[in-house]
Order: sequence, then structure tokens, then C-alpha cells
Amino acid sequence: MSADPAGCVSVDANAGPGDRAGIGPGPPDAWAGGQYRWDAYFAVILAGTLAIVQIAGPTTLRADLAATAALLAMVPWYLLVGRRAMYREQPNARLGTGYLAGLIVLLAVAESLAGSDIFMLLALCPQCFMAVPYRRALVAVVALNLTPVLIAIASGKGGAALGVAVGVAALGIAFSIAFGSWILKIIDQSNERAELIAQLELTRAQLAEANREAGMLAERERLAGEIHDTIAQGFTSIVMLTQAVQAAIDTDPALASRQLAQVIQTARENLDEARALVAGLAPAMLASGTLAQALARLTDRAADELGITAAFEVNGSPRSLGTGTEVVLLRVCQEALSNVRKHAQARQAQVRLRYAEGRVCLEVADDGVGFDPESLNGGYGLRGMRARAVDIGGNFTLRSAPGAGTSISVEVLA
Repeated sequence: MSADPAGCVSVDANAGPGDRAGIGPGPPDAWAGGQYRWDAYFAVILAGTLAIVQIAGPTTLRADLAATAALLAMVPWYLLVGRRAMYREQPNARLGTGYLAGLIVLLAVAESLAGSDIFMLLALCPQCFMAVPYRRALVAVVALNLTPVLIAIASGKGGAALGVAVGVAALGIAFSIAFGSWILKIIDQSNERAELIAQLELTRAQLAEANREAGMLAERERLAGEIHDTIAQGFTSIVMLTQAVQAAIDTDPALASRQLAQVIQTARENLDEARALVAGLAPAMLASGTLAQALARLTDRAADELGITAAFEVNGSPRSLGTGTEVVLLRVCQEALSNVRKHAQARQAQVRLRYAEGRVCLEVADDGVGFDPESLNGGYGLRGMRARAVDIGGNFTLRSAPGAGTSISVEVLA
């Protein structure tokens, strides 16, 4: 592991469980800015150690200056080499090992001359875990803590002084290993959580994209249904009426004139529907009246276009159903009457709107040729009516048989 300039954490994916140590790059978290805190910590410990050397260090000026020089040499060594070893993007065990070896040498020089540098271990031991993999860090920690002991033995110290040095070294090693291992576990957990967060963010982005695509498909389906139930049907009526005008223009000018007026009226209504569709408004027929009035106009138009008897009736007390429900009922009626026009060959059609307590039912029936629902693959119109009813929580029912006419009903809670 290594640390970037922001002090963020990362783990080398190729390192084994026993070889991962240090601080490395990663998303900003609690470690952000850690590099500068470690710099300040190292500076404080070094300044305190220098002060102790000046106050309680060697009695000779030469030894004092040499020990001070060894300690001060740690500053450029830390800035030029240590930072690169500890905060580089990709860990470099060789560079880190060289840095720690230099620290041990400088510490040994200062300790041999001053004998008051034990506090430097508080700043140097954590750097072992930041600069090299875990196993090398353990070796470096032991070497750093044993340096004062070895120097004490080499200088002929014994008794209580040597015992104190050994005890301090043992405590330092134990504390450094325990603290370093604990920190590394926290770092590993931090990286695991960062990985999980990254995966969750990726999943969330993918889900958002899927929802966006689903919304586009739903809107495309809605527009297709609106166009099919309004504009396409209007054009179909215009074509049929125009053909009727052509057939009657020479033999029955009065009838042709009436049919031409219907063409104009249908075209105007179609234009209104197109404008409402583009503007995302309610259907033009609902904007100018109630649902019952809109259904009545649809029924009258079907009677005029087909030359059949078509009746509309309302049962119960009419009430507002909400725009969404009224639009669905209007579109179902439009499509059902369009099917009567195109397929039924009917002589009579009936549109009923029944208001009951807690529910409303629309039924469109004809006495046409009918068909076998089981053998019908189902065109867009039937699928669209069923889908519209389901969208508002309603029930769609189709009843038909060859020679027995057709009945379509939608019941919704309202």
C-alpha cells in the first residue's frame, strides 16, 4: 500500500494479506490531508528531540553538533526520499527499504553521540508501515528499537542503564507492531468500503440509465398509443368520408356536402388533438366539456360516418374522475368505435357510461359480425385498450362470438 499527496488510502491488489502495508491513493475520506499531518507530526517530534539534545545531551560541543547534524539530516532525507517512498502512487519496496536504512544510520549516529534520541522512535516507527510492505516494516521497527540497545552494549553500558534500554525497546516494538497492525486493518476496511461504495455508485448509475431508457420506452409507447387512438383514427375517418364524398358528389350533392362538412370537422378535431398532444395537454374533447359530453360526440360522429344507429347513455350520477382516468375511458371508446367502423359491419352500436358507488364502467357494444377472441392474435388497438386500463388499475373485458356482435368494457375504481 502507499499514500498519495492527499494522504488517501489504497491497497495493492497484488499484495498478499501479510504483505500489505502503507497508505495509498483512493477517494477522499478520513485520510485526506494525512500527508501534511504526518509532516507536522514528524516536525514536532524532531524539534522536541533537538531541544532535549541541547538541554540534556552530550557535554562536548563537538558531540552536540554532530548529534544535531545527524538529526537535522533526517529533514532533507525525509523530504527528498521519505515522501517519495511513503506517498507515491505505486509502492516501491526498494525505495522504502533504502529510506528506512538511512534513518537507522542517522538514528544510530545521533544516539551514539547524544543518547537522548529515544523519542524519535515515535516518529520513525510509523513511517516503517507507510514506506514498505508489512513484513519489511516489522524488521525495520525491530531494527530501529534495538539501535539504542546495541549502542548501549557497544559503549559498555550495563546494569540499570542497559535494562532500561532493553525495556524501552521491547515496549516500543510491541506498541509499534500492535498499533501498526491495527492501523493497517482499519486501512484495509476503509479500502473495502471504498470499493463497495464505488460498486454501489456504478450500480446506481447503471440503474439510473436503465430507468431513463425504460422511461423513454414508456413515453414512446404512450405517444404511439395517443397517435393511434387520435390522429391515426382521425385520418382514417377523413379517408372514409372523402371516399364517400367522391361516390356521392355526382348522384347526391346534398349528401356529399354533409359528408364534406364532416371531413372538415374531423380534420379540425384532429388538428386540435395534435396540438394537445404536442403540448402535453388533456385531449381537446375533454378540454371543452365533460367526459359524458365527449363520449356523446364520439358516438354521434360514429353514427354519422357509418350511417348506423348509435346511442349513448349515462347511468348514475356523473362526477369528476380525474384527468388520467377520463383520458383512458375516452381513448378506449375512440378505439372501440374505430373497430366498429373498420371490422364490425354493424347496424347498431351502444355506448354506456355507468357511475356506481366506488367505481365507473364504460361499455361499447355492437351487433356486428363478431369474432372468436381465442383465435385472435390481437392488434395494437386491443392491446392498447387493455394496457391503458391496467395502467389506471382497471379491468378490461372483451366479449364476442362469431355472428353475435362484440362488447368491450372497462371498469375502474373511482
